[in-house]
Amino acid sequence: MRADAERQGVDDRKVTDAPHYLARVLMANGIRNMYGVVGIPVTDFARIAQGMGMRFVGMRHEEDAVNAAAADGFITGRPAVTLTVSAPGFLNGLPALLEATVNGYPVIMIGGSSTRHVVDLEEGEYEGLDQMNYAKQFCKASLRIDRIEDIPLAVARAMHIASSGRPGAVYIDFPDDTVAQTLSQSEADRLMWTATDPAPAMVPARESIDAALALLRQAERPLMVIGKGAAIARAEEEIREFVKKTDIPFQPMSMAKGVVPDTDPHSTASCRSTALRNADVVLLVGARLNWMLSFGQGKTWNEHVKFIQIDINPEEIENTRSIDVPIVGDIRSAMTLLNGSLEEYPFKADETWLNMLKEASAKNVAKFETREQSDQLPMSHFNALGAIKKVYNKHHEDLILTNEGANSLDDCRNIIDMLEPRHRLDCGTWGVMGCGTGYAIGAALSTGKKVLYIGGDSAFGFDGMEVEVACRYQLPITFVVLNNGGIYRGDFENLGADGDPSPLTLTYNAHYEKVLEAFGGKGYYATTPEEVERMVGEAVESGKPSFVHVQIAQYAGKESGNIGALNPKPVVGALVDSEVTMYDYATGARM
Repeated sequence: MRADAERQGVDDRKVTDAPHYLARVLMANGIRNMYGVVGIPVTDFARIAQGMGMRFVGMRHEEDAVNAAAADGFITGRPAVTLTVSAPGFLNGLPALLEATVNGYPVIMIGGSSTRHVVDLEEGEYEGLDQMNYAKQFCKASLRIDRIEDIPLAVARAMHIASSGRPGAVYIDFPDDTVAQTLSQSEADRLMWTATDPAPAMVPARESIDAALALLRQAERPLMVIGKGAAIARAEEEIREFVKKTDIPFQPMSMAKGVVPDTDPHSTASCRSTALRNADVVLLVGARLNWMLSFGQGKTWNEHVKFIQIDINPEEIENTRSIDVPIVGDIRSAMTLLNGSLEEYPFKADETWLNMLKEASAKNVAKFETREQSDQLPMSHFNALGAIKKVYNKHHEDLILTNEGANSLDDCRNIIDMLEPRHRLDCGTWGVMGCGTGYAIGAALSTGKKVLYIGGDSAFGFDGMEVEVACRYQLPITFVVLNNGGIYRGDFENLGADGDPSPLTLTYNAHYEKVLEAFGGKGYYATTPEEVERMVGEAVESGKPSFVHVQIAQYAGKESGNIGALNPKPVVGALVDSEVTMYDYATGARM
């Protein structure tokens, strides 16, 4: 009878406990997926939630569990839940919790923790840690449930905070003494409520819309930069309408690719430098003037450029430089107002400007196509990714791409076109590696679509064990690793005398596909573009966990992250774009 009650819910029980009540409230708020690593004190909570109809995915590491939930939230627009154990497990999840907050992904992390009064008095509790206060610096809000009666309030607040404004992460602390609490069923029913409109529209001021159109009408070389915020806001229809009506060229940021199809003739993705350097008025749509856009300053930009910035977060306005027209509000509302005002205040991008961008784009596309279609052996990143591109183009509507690495990320972003929004997930604002397999799992579970993971041999090493999860849950994920034998290019020598490999060296003769085969998936080993296209195509079409090891040339790619690349003046001994400069690594002296 108890098992039947757990499967059906709590309606026929006279008393409910905190785990049952928390699962019930989460599901009432529309949350269906939970990713986590179980242990004391949350093992039974995971089992109870699963028994009540929530999908629980047992991950191999808490950081990957948070990343999976973050990808789920980015794609669906609603928070998913991550479950961690106390202390070390909780701490493992914090880096990804902050990453989700920085990237704007809605996610709720629930951490089991030790008995409050023992922790607070530092009596030496098992895995004792003041988790709520530790988490505050890593998310939008950190809450603790001390009473079972407060579970509906805690979840409703978490839904609002995670979903509204710029989305992000919320932490809920679930102490073991709260886990043991009970409540009468009638009282639980009376206290039950859910979040009302957790992500309301925030309509910008009419004056800012009028000022933006007035400035755009004066522009000789207008440009729209579409950021990840536009994908999060699900504003693709409004943005596509604006491009169609105005002919404004647009530059998509990495995870905004597909908000307007990359194949649209207005895209400046193939002539980014020309577009940014010459634009005189730039409309930022959910794009931040952070390091990826050179903070809106310097040689990247026209010296006299003027900015219009649409952002839901007023604190983001003028974060790095002056903004001529700030538009504070949600992107869908802002773009709807801009589109509606075009009849009264029409403007069209100048044909001379558009032709200039088309010519620059055509030259760069021709260069890329030559490298993508090359029969070079061993392969480069370019012709290997060119072969994968052919597969992606056949399946783009039902195939989500997750991408990480250095060269594998940079080159993939430029080579594989995205035609639908929220079909590409990568390391985002922070550029952190080790997120791709977690993102792939969250994408597959939340959508039911096939997923193609593309990573470098270094990036895959951070979270590669999660391929076991894909096999255990039979998720339709194809993992592709491009192996060049190291970090970046991987070709530095050991500058000491101990005979160890260089800090950048990894195993070039590895067979990464064997990792998946160990768990029952199918592995492939590709050495030519023809093999890559055939094997990746077969793996994707199978809809089963698969792994394609792509062996490219050793030391293929470009180097970054060294002293020479970070210093404006050349320093010797560091490889910068294949040029050797003079630097004495043993003493740190420049020569």
